[in-house]
Amino acid sequence: MKDSLTAGEARRIALAAQGFGARPDGEVGRRQLVKLVDRLGVVQIDSVNVVSRTHYLPAFSRLGAYPRELLEEIAWGRKKALFEYWAHEASLLPLGAQPLFRWRMADAREGVGTWKGIARFLRERRDFVDAVLDEIRSRGPMSASELEMGHKGQGGWWGWSEAKRALEGLFWAGELTTATRRGTFERVYGLPETVLPKAVREAPTPPREAAQRELLRIAARAMGIATARDLRDYFRMGVEDSRARLADLVEAGDLVPVTVKGWREQAYLDPAARRPRKVQAHALLSPFDNLIWFRDRTERMFGVKVRLEIYTPAEKRTHGYYVLPFLEGDAITARVDLKADRKAGELIVQASHAEPWASDRTAARLAEELGTMAAWLGLGRVRVARRGDLAAALEDAIGQPR
Repeated sequence: MKDSLTAGEARRIALAAQGFGARPDGEVGRRQLVKLVDRLGVVQIDSVNVVSRTHYLPAFSRLGAYPRELLEEIAWGRKKALFEYWAHEASLLPLGAQPLFRWRMADAREGVGTWKGIARFLRERRDFVDAVLDEIRSRGPMSASELEMGHKGQGGWWGWSEAKRALEGLFWAGELTTATRRGTFERVYGLPETVLPKAVREAPTPPREAAQRELLRIAARAMGIATARDLRDYFRMGVEDSRARLADLVEAGDLVPVTVKGWREQAYLDPAARRPRKVQAHALLSPFDNLIWFRDRTERMFGVKVRLEIYTPAEKRTHGYYVLPFLEGDAITARVDLKADRKAGELIVQASHAEPWASDRTAARLAEELGTMAAWLGLGRVRVARRGDLAAALEDAIGQPR
């Protein structure tokens, strides 16, 4: 096994580990979707719906135009294969990973680290919290709006009601879980004993150290090659815990230290990682996609600075409001600021920018992917606004009259 890799080799290893470059022929079914989430280990949830809520997009980027209702079925249906918890951020995870997060749930209950405020609320308002639990026990899964108790909070926790604070605290502590989602993506809370399968509930709770080692193994498999910070960020683990568990994995041979040309930090390779000579990818990436969510890693691997500019004033944005990088081969070659105008039936490219290494084929490949996305979203056409250095070429590729 080589102990030194080029930046290109590392990039292709990472892309293969993330499932790029091998879109299936034919219709995608439940099995392929569950397998992909197992491979990624975690899918971030976010409520922003400018194009599509982000948790639908990683599977589209890797599998193509799959039935969107499949994700809803495996996440929130009767025969769910996923559960929700605070993993990277708010996340969907394979059901089998639930025991691996029980140490974090215990930390939330006990107020360890960042969980002090949650534990204090659960402790100081225990009578109220128990009343919330009793309501759910007697009436079944409920959303915060359905709980007719409490009052709007003043400041803190985004002005949540007392009921919402109790529900979220219980969720983080593992005393409640997500039963389903309704309407405008509202979380419905249920008791683990009525929501999670018996096999998951009765699975042994691994010791904290063993659970953390397994989470790092999952992260390493999902990334293929990574630095210590990359691995730690995947499931948002603490510095000291990650450092100790990483040393355990290296000693056991589950991770192999390697150097990557141009990387300043030590890299760790999954011994089972594929090492393709070429990756034929073509994908629009959610800004919350596993491949690019850690911005330092994105810049290190692809040479581009990806920033979420939603909260940046419009006049100060560089690339746009909700920008999706375009992965072409093993490079990010363009970025598009997209908006789904559902009323007009259009996928609007509000701005389009090329990276310096984009080729004369980039616009055509991007146009094809935009067309696929528009159809997947149920939109009739792609419309390109004349903003950005790629706009003219993209207009031509789409066949849009100027």
